[in-house]
Amino acid sequence: MYEQTQVRLGKIFDSFDNVYVSFSGGKDSSLLLFLCINYIRKHCPGRKLGVFHMDYEVQYNETLRFVDEVLSSNQDILEVFRVCVPFKVSTCTSMHQRYWRPWDEEMKDGWVREMPKGAYTGKDFPFFGNRMWDYDFQRSFTRWHHELKKAKRTCCLVGIRTQESLVRWRTINQRDSFRFRGWKWARRVEPGIYNAYPIYDWLTTDIWRANGKFHYPYNHLYDLYYQAGVPLEKQRVASPFISEARSTLSLYRVIDPDMWGRMINRVNGVNFTAIYGTTTAVGFRQQVRLPKGYSWEEYMRFLLSTLPKETRENYQRKLAVSMVFWREKGGVLTDETIDKLRAAGIPISVGQKSNYKTTKKPVRMEYLDDIDIPEFRELPTFKRICICILKNDHTCKYMGFSPTKEEKERRDRVMEKYRNIGLDLDLYD
Repeated sequence: MYEQTQVRLGKIFDSFDNVYVSFSGGKDSSLLLFLCINYIRKHCPGRKLGVFHMDYEVQYNETLRFVDEVLSSNQDILEVFRVCVPFKVSTCTSMHQRYWRPWDEEMKDGWVREMPKGAYTGKDFPFFGNRMWDYDFQRSFTRWHHELKKAKRTCCLVGIRTQESLVRWRTINQRDSFRFRGWKWARRVEPGIYNAYPIYDWLTTDIWRANGKFHYPYNHLYDLYYQAGVPLEKQRVASPFISEARSTLSLYRVIDPDMWGRMINRVNGVNFTAIYGTTTAVGFRQQVRLPKGYSWEEYMRFLLSTLPKETRENYQRKLAVSMVFWREKGGVLTDETIDKLRAAGIPISVGQKSNYKTTKKPVRMEYLDDIDIPEFRELPTFKRICICILKNDHTCKYMGFSPTKEEKERRDRVMEKYRNIGLDLDLYD
């Protein structure tokens, strides 16, 4: 794995005049960064490497210490962009808040720590606006950095591995024309700008073997995770308030009580989520019990009635869109699932061909109250909406929702901006 990655790094530094690493402080991005540093020292003396770190304000102190150490070392090679920007960050801890803002100037008295010296703030980025989400900022930063360096080709190195999730596997293995020179691990983001994933085929055990073999520094938070009994595959460094981190949020109380004491006052619902994040109270693993005397539709309306107006209307819009979609267009299902629906006597209309690239068939149907089959999550039910509400899943990711109208309009504006720009010549390399 190490030798293959050296070959990939060689191709990257030969083909791109501007390269930077997206660094979080986690095991994957840290290993990738040190591999790049060692490669440059051995093969590209005098060359610079960018490091992009999005500082989310709230994080384990061990992670903060490690990030500080890494970003202050190798100063002869690294060009550091430590970003402390009040972009929107999704949160699953509150029914009142869809998002929170790290480093929000209006909440300065409640910051969990002082802003790092030399950090880049919102004022340093002309593209930044208050409506911007963290993932929007990440994309815009790439273009800004490309233009800042006046680069011909920019490559952002990302430390993701296909072992982690099906989504990441698809990122690497999907077949399209945006691969750079046919490399499955490098993809065009926009003209002149690419993402590359040089360690995509490493395993978690490979990461730790490399750290041991080459004596790379690492985040000692992982030692604390191990002592706390967290399985190897669950040990991740991430923003603590996203849905993926709900089940481990309570570890802050044990591992970093000092940070815990400050963060519970920073974002609504943190303590509640830490206590009940793995229970039926927040729909953990679909473990939701219907109150006696209710149907799921009635329970949904009760839950909606308890929410603030803005949050309630958000779920109502999602539900309306979903009902129209299943009634008029239909979701794609396997023949096996279709047979189960027919056996249950549920009225459905099955088409023969879908506009999606799939062998599944489009099925039109009305919303159900509930259905007891393994494919429950794929079907339109009021129970599914209840689970989203209990999870504080404001985007309805659990239901597989695609981008909202606002997000699509933003994408359309970007597409229009570059409509008259010819395809980058890299596409034909």
